[in-house]
Amino acid sequence: MTLKQLRYAVTVAETGNITEAAKKLFIAQPSLTAAIHSLEEEYGITIFSRSNKGIEITPAGDELLGYARQILEQADLMHERYIGKSPIRQHFCVSSQHYSFVVEAFVGLIRQFDGDKYEFHMRETQTYEIIDDVAHMRSEVGILYRNKFNRSIITKTLKDNQLTFTPLFTASPHVFVGKNSPLAQKDRVTLDDLKPFPRLSYEQGSHNSFYFSEEILSTEDCDKELVVCDRATLFNMVIGLNGYTICSGSISEELNGSNIVARPLAVDDYMEIGYILPKSTRPSRLTLEFLDILTKLTAKLDTRCQ
Repeated sequence: MTLKQLRYAVTVAETGNITEAAKKLFIAQPSLTAAIHSLEEEYGITIFSRSNKGIEITPAGDELLGYARQILEQADLMHERYIGKSPIRQHFCVSSQHYSFVVEAFVGLIRQFDGDKYEFHMRETQTYEIIDDVAHMRSEVGILYRNKFNRSIITKTLKDNQLTFTPLFTASPHVFVGKNSPLAQKDRVTLDDLKPFPRLSYEQGSHNSFYFSEEILSTEDCDKELVVCDRATLFNMVIGLNGYTICSGSISEELNGSNIVARPLAVDDYMEIGYILPKSTRPSRLTLEFLDILTKLTAKLDTRCQ
């Protein structure tokens, strides 16, 4: 295995096409193909499956590419540190459920980042995808919650994927509503109060299990159900339709404006929100910096939302 072979494999994965990867790497296509074959033979796996439709990354290849990206990142940092060539483009990715404090921490990381070149990804995505991203090292860190309903399933899924869960804080359930909603006039909201209003939740794709729902109490009956994919749409519908979504209660007014407010929900439940990391790899410098910002930020959350 060489760094060149790893870089070739990562480039093929990024372009999704051998011909395009060869052009990007300024090498002949047969040389690139031979290098990939040699890497596959060395480790006894198939990294890419090939068909008339192109190439696809195999599960084994997905795992290898996760390690390859980490090795290349560390090699680039060492090269820059000791040889002093032009700055290397730094890569960092977070996968998270839809929490404004995670975006706030992500913004904080970018503001204190001292590199001249970077490519950072903030993925607000489905619960199972968060776990899969971190397990296959497409993301360095993931943010999600556990509660008494999903705890055993989430914990088992993390264990099966060789991931650890570290709590950040425990939040009492709240609802997000528009500031002009009738629900906003209440100091505390009950499940009966919610019944006349539309419930907003995030789509969970092919893994649409109640255990992977981003919202607690997803098994509660609701006559008016709206399912969306992104935070902006959800907030627009919360405001425009007097809807609600069940949440941790933590929101950044700086990032999300003042039209959404949180009200405590009168239920016996909790949301233990934390971050997940791979057991087998050491967190990168950027990961540690992000987690430090995130930990300090969540420690300052209003106690009414915890």
